[in-house]
Amino acid sequence: MKPLSVKELKAVIAGELTQGHDDMIIEQGAYRIKQVKKKNTVLFSKIKILNWNDLKEFFPLVLVTNQELTERDQIDQLSVITVQDVDVAYWKFINYYRDLFEIPVIAVTGTSGKTTTKEMIKHILSKSKSTVSTDSTNNSRTAHLHYLLSIDDTTEAAVFETAVGAPGDVLIAGKIFKPTIGIITNIGAHHLNYCKTIEAYISAKGEMLQALNNEGVLIINSNDENSKKVELEKYNGRVIRVGMDSYCDYYAKDIKYINNGMQFVLRHKRKRYKTFVPGLGRHQVFNALAAIAAAHEVGISLKKARKQLKTFQTFNKQLQVFPGINNSIILDDTWSITTTSLEAALKVLKDLGKGKKTIAIVGTITDLGSWGNIVHKQAGTLIYEIGVDVLITIGEHARIMAEQALACGMTSSVYSFNNSILANKLLKNIVDENTIILIKGDMYSQAIVDLAYSLRREK
Repeated sequence: MKPLSVKELKAVIAGELTQGHDDMIIEQGAYRIKQVKKKNTVLFSKIKILNWNDLKEFFPLVLVTNQELTERDQIDQLSVITVQDVDVAYWKFINYYRDLFEIPVIAVTGTSGKTTTKEMIKHILSKSKSTVSTDSTNNSRTAHLHYLLSIDDTTEAAVFETAVGAPGDVLIAGKIFKPTIGIITNIGAHHLNYCKTIEAYISAKGEMLQALNNEGVLIINSNDENSKKVELEKYNGRVIRVGMDSYCDYYAKDIKYINNGMQFVLRHKRKRYKTFVPGLGRHQVFNALAAIAAAHEVGISLKKARKQLKTFQTFNKQLQVFPGINNSIILDDTWSITTTSLEAALKVLKDLGKGKKTIAIVGTITDLGSWGNIVHKQAGTLIYEIGVDVLITIGEHARIMAEQALACGMTSSVYSFNNSILANKLLKNIVDENTIILIKGDMYSQAIVDLAYSLRREK
């Protein structure tokens, strides 16, 4: 954080210093008590703090409050700024701090690929620019202030992941980060326990247009069907399309699997650029296109962006290849699961499994609410359409996929288990050196994670 004095903050939020000193320096910010982790923090709090002992190790501290002070609150190294409305003061502080910096800020959302795309952009930019970003997949609302305050006078660019757990999430992130470039990687079916309908979920992702204040640069996947439903007609900003079609601003041709990654020809403004991105699958090419487009908008040449992308490190448990039991091949994709990422993983299995026996082990899709039955049926249809030689589902809800695949006419072997023990026993009997196994699930499903690990061949 760029340090601010109490005097400066007081002027920004139109507050009155009722205790403490104008010259105290603020180096951190918080709006919940549990977010206070360091000294010299300003805490915006609407509630009466009853126990200062829990905070004394973090003094000196600045409190912004609308509560009346008592003798109990008169503590050395505690400065208090009194305001009429803490929420109004908080947003004045947010707006003031963000407006201190005229830098490119990239916001990335999407059902799948947002963390990977964000990390690709960070990796490309960090070669030549001081860049701040969200940490791994930690993209919750409660972390937004921390990420905003990570920007300081040394920062030259920022890239933040903006997830959708519920309608309004992208808007709030946009209000805090004020992005200049927004990316929608794709829109599948997820978080329907809060968004309720697919249409509402698409609309929630489409909040990116408002987050860009209707004037920034929007990068969108032109080959994603739901992304096409985002209403762009009244958008006054610039739209950059990435995909596989020649009308796109950045598009890929001649896509090939090579050396645990994807090789393709990037086409941009009638020029061709041979490009390599680590990570398996055509979906990884979409991620790379969005990352390259964003970096290019920030001023990184395509030559430098492509060179840096070659050294990108993929995430653990995202279509990682391992030697498996009975000399088989394992594709560990247990990072997360949505219908979008399931489709991508199944296509990789099909591409790499030509001439081999293909086995898909699939776990439950979470965060669906009342849509659970429908989305699991959609997943079952996907499995049938793409095709595998053996389908194994783990979990009661995942069984719906197996039933749907059979109902669609699947003639392959299908097994459904409530846990991984029986699946493990089955696999030891049907797997050989001519087998490739995809295990697809959620990192929070211990049964899936344990099964994936147990299928690896000991070195």
